[in-house]
Amino acid sequence: MYSAKEKGKNQFVLCSMNMKDETQEKIMITNYLYRALERNEFLIHYQPQVNSITKEIIGVEALLRWNNPELGMISPAVFIPLAEQTGLINAIGEWVLRTACEKNKMWQDMGLPLIRIAVNVSVNQFRNMGFSNQVGRILIETGLESRYLELEITESVAITGDKFIIDVMNKLKSLGISISIDDFGTEYSSLSRLRTLPIDRLKIDMQFINGIETNEKDKAIAKVIINLAKNLGLVVIAEGVETEIQYDFLKENSCDEIQGYYFYRPQPDYEIEKILKRNNNN
Repeated sequence: MYSAKEKGKNQFVLCSMNMKDETQEKIMITNYLYRALERNEFLIHYQPQVNSITKEIIGVEALLRWNNPELGMISPAVFIPLAEQTGLINAIGEWVLRTACEKNKMWQDMGLPLIRIAVNVSVNQFRNMGFSNQVGRILIETGLESRYLELEITESVAITGDKFIIDVMNKLKSLGISISIDDFGTEYSSLSRLRTLPIDRLKIDMQFINGIETNEKDKAIAKVIINLAKNLGLVVIAEGVETEIQYDFLKENSCDEIQGYYFYRPQPDYEIEKILKRNNNN
């Protein structure tokens, strides 16, 4: 059924041995997933975001990882959709949010630079009636000021979001939290909707960044997104930046912030602490 739905409306798919194997694998992973949180199998890696001009770290993105004792490291591309299908994403998402906020407050208490921490939020979490209250409660309990938290939502959620989701976004903004649209440019965006959304940042999808060196159309799209963000009074950040050519192009075209392997890979919290301490002493 899911395979047929992925192909669009009025489609059918015949069950094959490969499909059966994939289904059994998903069932096995899902069974492990139900116990992963209580068994402390999740961890978070953090990828720094830097100012494109000064190159100083101004934020980090919290990236969820799952290390299962039996299966090893499992890709987020595999377990996140399963967590959303089963409803586990709400409990997992709350854990990620709380852990990220606790970690950022700990860094601040250590005297490290004040930076924001960005956390991805799924549409399932947004549709949770108590989500905005949950976020506010976590900020109070962890002691992190709201201005140091950013929530990332996908473009599809932001642009096609119904009134309920927009209301949730407004409640989060009223707390002082910043909101960014992740993977911008991958969906068909309504500009009239975009100008009314309570957002702070646009994040250029990495597929356009990857094509900067070889594809004039990707260059043009990146320029358009940067100019669009500037005209709307938004900060623009590029993710997936891996080469000097990509970085130079983005800096020359006034992209505000950079995230990618060119500067830093996602790393465990203790490695980020070392980097922040080193930068703090320079």
